[in-house]
Amino acid sequence: MAGMTIAQRAGVESWADEDVIARVMAGEKELYEIIMRRYNQRLYRVARAILREDDEAEDVVQDAYVRAYEHLDQFLGRARFATWLTKIAVNESLARARKKNRVQELETMIPEEKESALTAATASPEHEASRTEMARLLEGAVLCLPEHYRIVLMMRDIEEMSTADTAAALELSEENVKIRLHRARILLREELMARAGASRSNVFPFLGARCDRMVQAVLARIAG
Repeated sequence: MAGMTIAQRAGVESWADEDVIARVMAGEKELYEIIMRRYNQRLYRVARAILREDDEAEDVVQDAYVRAYEHLDQFLGRARFATWLTKIAVNESLARARKKNRVQELETMIPEEKESALTAATASPEHEASRTEMARLLEGAVLCLPEHYRIVLMMRDIEEMSTADTAAALELSEENVKIRLHRARILLREELMARAGASRSNVFPFLGARCDRMVQAVLARIAG
């Protein structure tokens, strides 16, 4: 049992958020860990998108959880609990940003790349280097987006939140979210192309060992 989370020990990983919260409000406070483990990454990304600083983003996440816990009785179920919680983190982040009166830039974690079993099993040093470079380019490009586009892009494309949940968390209309996301994707694509400019000749490299292997294979075939 050592090292297991509350959720694992209780066997309630599949419980709905609302069911967990009902148990927490009934006195099983330790089950709040389930909620935190489910949404740590989302809240961190939201806070980081607005505040840019790791430590302050972590502070916001902690404050958001505490604030939510202290006001669980105010959760009316009009929106999903995850949306309500995210909105608390957004509001806390914006409040801190306004207090410091600074221009915010997004610096977000790149989500884990979803790979097929074949890709994962056959990843080469060249492939890994390409992934690292792509991640670096993507981070830099996202950082350059205006804040109101960055946050929507992060919530929709990185956190994969629904349009409705994103709109509720940011207090926007769903149509506005769609417009901002569309514009953000266009700007991101343009920025990526601009940043990749000098590196375009290095795209899909076929050098070194790969080149040698091809030459040897062809020579072997034509020799016979």
